[in-house]
Amino acid sequence: MRILDVGILAMPILCFVDAHGKLSNTDLEALLHLDGDINIQTTLAPLLRPRVPGTLGSEIVRNHIIQFFNSALPLWTTELQVSSSKTPVSGSQRIPFVNIIAYRSPPGVNETDVGWLTLVAHYDSLKDPEGFIGAIDSAAPCSIIMNAVRSIDAALSRKWDNMSSIPADTHEQYGIQVIFTDGEESFGNTLTANDGLYGSRSLAAHWAVDKYPSTAKYETRLSSISLLVLLDLLGAKNPQIASYYPVTHSDYQRLAALESRLREFGQLKSSGMHDKSWFVDRTTDARSLKRHPVEDDQVPFSGLGVKVLHVIDADPATGDFPSVWHTSDDDENHLDFDTIRDWSLLITAFAADREAWILDRLSLEGYADFMKWVLSVHLEVCRRCQHNRSKPSFKTDMSDSKFDTCPLMIQPKLHTAYNWGRMIKLQCMVIIAWPLP
Repeated sequence: MRILDVGILAMPILCFVDAHGKLSNTDLEALLHLDGDINIQTTLAPLLRPRVPGTLGSEIVRNHIIQFFNSALPLWTTELQVSSSKTPVSGSQRIPFVNIIAYRSPPGVNETDVGWLTLVAHYDSLKDPEGFIGAIDSAAPCSIIMNAVRSIDAALSRKWDNMSSIPADTHEQYGIQVIFTDGEESFGNTLTANDGLYGSRSLAAHWAVDKYPSTAKYETRLSSISLLVLLDLLGAKNPQIASYYPVTHSDYQRLAALESRLREFGQLKSSGMHDKSWFVDRTTDARSLKRHPVEDDQVPFSGLGVKVLHVIDADPATGDFPSVWHTSDDDENHLDFDTIRDWSLLITAFAADREAWILDRLSLEGYADFMKWVLSVHLEVCRRCQHNRSKPSFKTDMSDSKFDTCPLMIQPKLHTAYNWGRMIKLQCMVIIAWPLP
């Protein structure tokens, strides 16, 4: 990867984040214990070998990842996307690049109607120096994702096992998928526009034209990605993670808030600067971000309109990558296994926090209680906002200062701009379901 020398377009962007997210402390603790202790070595050790595209090492690592999903996550669908390309060092020979995609969609929903939270890391390694392992680049990020989705899957199973008792029209239309890309690394010694990102460029282009039926919720497989989270250069102590995309800065801040909470609960074991967050831009306003994106596997997707969150360890002042980057020192001996474990927990929590559908919080009894609360809110709306009888725009217009005392605006969990759309949707549901006399 390299720093992109491009300008940042100036535009008004509003990014909001609820410091405590959607997960209660109880939810968070329960989620992190669903899958027991994380066994990093089970997923990581087989990845710690040279895995240059088109070689036996690449095939062995690819088979390890596929076998992990087949055995540990049998309810997931695994597929391969294969392409080939000439490289600066291959002459007329075309090198094969094989992306691994694994996903689990909710029951009773067409896959073309599912929006995907997408976790990404590259599983290939650099050609030179000879024998290069690429522990942080990116064996450890692959392992982090594998451990995270195993925990997420446990939560999904608990929820979706009971889906048969819930009306079909209330089923979630969100799923989770992971992509392990091939060919992220360049082959030549001189950086060129067409060297590197082979797998991600091929996959993004393919999914952009992979049209869904006209009746589907999304136009293409690419447009069904709700957020692409790319992990790279993770696994060393005391990472420094910057925010590169204003449009997803709220997701960045949510990740930072979760790290802080997990440390407060004593869930994170990594040593080092416990009083210093990994996330250097956590208090920065989105409109003040001026960092150049790093050229990595997210670029082909972001260039086609996909929202991306790039989680990469880089010095915030200089943009320099960790000292072992692209050297023979990027090996197992320079990894911090407590940090890798903590990243697995953090990504697990982030997925559940952003996609509330992962948690099974509403039993049938809970749903009834929720609807009673909705009714009580409506009654308060009727009492305090009598003027809505003559103002049809009440359903969507929240700018009127007369709504400042409306209970819909002061309810915990809903009184956050991050949940603006959900708040309006609930308000519409209340007005439609319980019309005024």
